[in-house]
Amino acid sequence: MGSKIKLDFWQIWNMNVGFFGIQYSFGLQQSAVNPIYDFLGASPDQIPLLNLAGPMTGLLIQPLIGALSDKTWHPRWGRRKPYFFIGAMMCSLALLLFPFSSSLWMAAGLLWILDAGNNTAMEPYRAFIADKLDDEQLPLGFQMQSFFTGLGQTLANLSLFIFPLIIVGKTGSLPTWVYASFFLGAVCSIGTIWWSMKTTKEIPPTAEELLYIKSNKGGVFDPLIEIFSAIGEMPKVMWQLSLVYLFQWYALFCYWQNSSKSIALSVWDATPKSNPEAYEAAVGWTGLVNGWYNVVTFLTAFALVGFAKRYSPKTVHAFCLFVAAIGLLVFPHIHDKNLLFFAITGFGIGWASMMGIPYLMVVSDIPKERYGVYMGIINMMIVIPMIIQNVSFGYILKHFLNNDSRLAITFAGVLLIISAVCTLFIKTKKQELSE
Repeated sequence: MGSKIKLDFWQIWNMNVGFFGIQYSFGLQQSAVNPIYDFLGASPDQIPLLNLAGPMTGLLIQPLIGALSDKTWHPRWGRRKPYFFIGAMMCSLALLLFPFSSSLWMAAGLLWILDAGNNTAMEPYRAFIADKLDDEQLPLGFQMQSFFTGLGQTLANLSLFIFPLIIVGKTGSLPTWVYASFFLGAVCSIGTIWWSMKTTKEIPPTAEELLYIKSNKGGVFDPLIEIFSAIGEMPKVMWQLSLVYLFQWYALFCYWQNSSKSIALSVWDATPKSNPEAYEAAVGWTGLVNGWYNVVTFLTAFALVGFAKRYSPKTVHAFCLFVAAIGLLVFPHIHDKNLLFFAITGFGIGWASMMGIPYLMVVSDIPKERYGVYMGIINMMIVIPMIIQNVSFGYILKHFLNNDSRLAITFAGVLLIISAVCTLFIKTKKQELSE
């Protein structure tokens, strides 16, 4: 890869703007898709399986896209940009169609398309940062993505609170405001990706790298061979991170799937069946609460850069996970809806770390010619716990937690504490050499 030059703050900003659109879409998935399933008649223990689309598409698509983008170069379109654009187009199409879902399984099918687009766009973005920035600027680059994660998801969640206040009535089987939220998401998805593509050039590969790309094109199964080869040669620190992610991401899915119903029970004493109006109010309030934790995320993202340099990324991440865990343990016991913002603040700090700091733990141990495939493998570490959660948690919720979403949030808090402890045992290659 050609030499890297120092970028100023606004150049790093522009190259990450596309992450805003990707995360707006993800924010809708977190806060709007499960209530839509509820409106369409899903029972609580069906929700985990209906969310299987995200982790399954992530498992199948992100490492493949990473391997392909490592070996892609076009003088006009670049290496990572073609995948951004294709993914954004898929997201926009799915977001436009999603509110027209007439049945539970139509909504589930569109979620598969939406997640496939998100994953196609998101994985090369991680590698794009590693491609463009030197070691000194990498923390700012990854935490800029964390900032846009918070900003995009904040807008998505605020739309769930604000649009019901100004857009009333129903269209088909869903409230009309759902259409506005998803249509805005479609515009954000393609518009922000276009901005980043327009303002940021990729670094051309060197003659040696071009030769490597051409000589390693391989056949149709080459990306799969590359993935398995990379897993076999994976740095030790990535195996350690996989244990952290097992508990961390299982916990996050427990929260996202159950936050609306937990708030409905603890504040309104309502369920989708017992009091649909109160439950709809709880969904709107959940959007505001989740919007707040994303505000916290983008307000704290840049501060974590300095802390990571001063105290080490793993110390910062462990602390942030612990703070998030305390917030979730308190969350289901709050009966005043306004106090929920205090509890979820800790989760926002944890989310700011999750979106950037773990990449700092591993990027120095990853060979640069394999940034794409290893970023895809890191995503496999995210989605495998999600698949385990989707398959197992419906049974746990029904048989051990009495189908009570408040207990699901408590369960998530305990898992985050375990994840924080596991983080403290991570050692990078540099740390091992210094010892």
